[in-house]
Parts: sequence; structure tokens; C-alpha cells
Amino acid sequence: MNVYRQIETPAINPDEQARRQRAIDFARGSVRYEGFVLSEEAERVGERFVAGHLTVPEYVDAIKAIG
Repeated sequence: MNVYRQIETPAINPDEQARRQRAIDFARGSVRYEGFVLSEEAERVGERFVAGHLTVPEYVDAIKAIG
């Protein structure tokens, strides 16, 4: 039996990916400056956003859903 596995490629270009990473890093620093730490779930959502698997509205909705 042949098994085909699709290789996941970023949905966005490298420049956009870098811009998103900087935004996530800035937000993480801002949260830490206020004395808080992002949850593991929020970090995973951020990773999906940086990879291009979420749009900005989807990212915001996912973060809001965490609570």
C-alpha cells in the first residue's frame, strides 16, 4: 500500500511570517512586562498564526476563546 503524506507549506511568504513573529514576540513581552505569562494554549495559537494557518481575525477569535 502506498502512503502519501502532504508536506505542509507556509500559507504566507517569509516576510509576512517574520512580521507576524515580531508582533507575537512584542505582545509576549508586553504581557510579561505587565506581570503575566501566556498560557501554553495561547503560545500554540500564536505559532499557528505565525505559520500562516490563521488570519488576523481568526487569531483574535482564538485568543478570545481561551478566556
